[in-house]
Formats: sequence, C-alpha cells, structure tokens
Amino acid sequence: MNRQKVIVIGAGFAGLQFMRNLKEDLYEILLIDRQNHHQFQPLFYQVATSQIEPSSISFPIRRIFQGRDDISIRMAEVEALDLEKKQVRTDIGVFPYDLLVIATGAKTNFYGNKQIAENALRLKSTHQAITIRNSILENFEKFLSTEDEEERNRLLNIVIVGAGPTGVELSGAFAEIKRDILPKDFPHIDFSQLRILLIEGGPHALAAMSEASRAESEMYLKKLGVELILHTTVTAYDGKSVTFSNGSSLPTSMVIWAAGVTGNWLEGIPETSRQKGNRIHVDRHNKAIDVEGIYALGDIAYMETHNYPKGHPQLANVAINQAKNLAKNLNSKKDPSEWKEYEYKDLGSMATIGRNKAVVDLPFVHFKGYFAWFVWMFLHLMLILSVKRKLFIFINWTSNYFTKNSSLRLILNGKEDMET
Repeated sequence: MNRQKVIVIGAGFAGLQFMRNLKEDLYEILLIDRQNHHQFQPLFYQVATSQIEPSSISFPIRRIFQGRDDISIRMAEVEALDLEKKQVRTDIGVFPYDLLVIATGAKTNFYGNKQIAENALRLKSTHQAITIRNSILENFEKFLSTEDEEERNRLLNIVIVGAGPTGVELSGAFAEIKRDILPKDFPHIDFSQLRILLIEGGPHALAAMSEASRAESEMYLKKLGVELILHTTVTAYDGKSVTFSNGSSLPTSMVIWAAGVTGNWLEGIPETSRQKGNRIHVDRHNKAIDVEGIYALGDIAYMETHNYPKGHPQLANVAINQAKNLAKNLNSKKDPSEWKEYEYKDLGSMATIGRNKAVVDLPFVHFKGYFAWFVWMFLHLMLILSVKRKLFIFINWTSNYFTKNSSLRLILNGKEDMET
C-alpha cells in the first residue's frame, strides 16, 4: 500500500533493464508502450534481408515479466504529460504517477524533408524490417511481369542513405544475397545489373569508429560490389527517382533511410528541457533538469559529462547501464545528493559487413576479419533475451553460413488470402 507508483514509458533496452532491476517491494510499476513486445534493434537488418525470423528478435513483454506482481502493462499511445497533476494521458485513459521514467528511444530523422519521409523506407522497428523485406521481394516479382525497360531499371537500383553501422550492415547483407541467393530464386533476372548504392554525406563510412575500421569497412564494401558514394546527401525522393546534392538523379523504387535519428519527444515536457536531437536534458542521475519526479534513459536522454560534453552516443550499452544505475539509486532510498553518478565506460564498438567480414574497436585493440565477425556474432547472441531464441538464431546463422541460402524469403504484406 505504501509503494510509490512508477510509470515507465517505453520497453526498449533502457525501460526493460530499469524494471528488471527495481525492487519489487518498494515500487508499483506501470509500463506503457505502443507495442506488446520488446524489439532487438541491432538485428533488424537481418530480418530485412531474410536472414532471421521476425519472431526471433521480438519478445512479448508480458512473458518477460511473468511472476512480477508489482508490474502492470498497458499497450497504449502516450498523448501528453501533465506535469502539474503528475499524470500521463494516453489513448486508453489517464494514469497518475509519483515517478515517471521516459525511455521512448529515437525514431528516424528526415531533417524536415517531408517528401523523403513519405516515400523512403526506414528501419526502426520489426514491422519496418518486414516492410523492407516485402518490398525487395515484390520488386523482383514485378521485374518479371513488366517489359518496360525504364521500370525494370528502377527496380534494380537499391539506395541506402547513411553509412553508419545500420547502413553498412544492411548494404553488405544485400550484396551477399545478391551474389549467393537471389540468382537461385530468380534465375531469369541478370543480377549483375542490380546496383546497391550506399550514400554518405561525410568523408567516410562508420565515421564514429577508428580510422582503421573506416578504411577496412570501405574495402569490404567495395569487394562486395557496394557503390559507396561519399560527400553526398539525398535532397529529394518522389518514389520513382532520387536526387543527390551534386545535382544528379537516379531512378529507383527503393530508398532506405538510415541517416540519423531524433528523440521520440512527448508533449508536455518543457521546451527548456529540449536539447539537440529532441533529447531530454538530464543530470548525472538521469533526472530531467528543472523538472521534479521525471527521469529519462537511453537514446532520449541528453547527459553532459567531462568525457562527453555533447552527450553520450545513442547505444544499447549506454541505455542499459543508465537504467541499472537509476534503479540502484532508487532502490537505495538514499537522499539524491548521495546517489551514484552515471559514468559511461566505452567498451568499444563493432560492425559487420558480411560473412567473415567485420571490424571491432576495443579500448586497447582493433581487429578485423573472421575473428571480429565471430566476436560480433557471439556478443549479439548473448544480448538476446530468450535462450530459445538464441538457439533459433544460432541455427539460422549456422545454416545460412554453410548453405548460403535461407528459407525465410516470404512476402507477408497483409493481403487477404483467397479461400479455396
């Protein structure tokens, strides 16, 4: 009866870790999320390229918290916050809180270009990954049924915008299925004509990684046949033709936008708390600056430290450890002046570009190739929540590695099947 009411908005890495580490006997928790499942974002690109099942990286929230009587779950859309009344207004009702933890993450940033936002594909959810998979496969089916050369040319150009980890991993995966899988499925299509273009506004791919990783990733992409175009941005895309900052254009029916993210801002948060990228300004304890009873975690949180004066990188490791630190501080029941401050420990970064091709930057060492690829697979497998799903993913990876094939190329577009 005396437990404080805590509302957590968002069931990403930060939200889940916070709830898992909060003591059951001290708090009454309500989780609000628009989905009923947690999504493992680092492997979205493998769903998009038919390498693993969507269910392998989607985890029902109610299953995760079975046996936790202190946790309630509501699938709802948050409409606004009322800070004075300490209430969260949603499309299913209004919920009061004593403490509010915002872990809403980030969404694709189109930098105000509405035309691109309306026509480009994005990769920030399982559903969007399935949409990309459907679109790719449907394009090849359309290719076989049209004699229009202009349309055929458009269907054989894939443009990926943004050469960060998502763009690099996605383009590398597409290049491998172009070489090893698609010719088996569509023997009447000349896949030597399929172009995969990776567009980057800066001077390098994987700009946040070491110089060695940048150079090696670009070398791997070139070997795979990916056309890496640097110092270039996309200025327009109408669904049929993409225009670049150098004035050139290219006919294409597929543009995948992976060029940046912006925070999922909630109405009711004071504008004084808004920082670059729609992030909430927080102190070293993840408490929102100048706002009582509100905390922000993960991608939505903007925390300035000596080592990160412009905020932390939006990584799973940051989100997880911020959540653990906040839960530990709240569990201690100490005065906030005695709380432990969050300090990010950079454990390194990594990216995979394809089979046996990866780059890893650790604090004191850099390596590449097969061993880096193995380390990437192992660490991502360990982050998967369910042992059962770890096994399924491992089996898929092993099968794909030896057979260079996959049985997951299903078009699931929601069209009603005809009864027979």
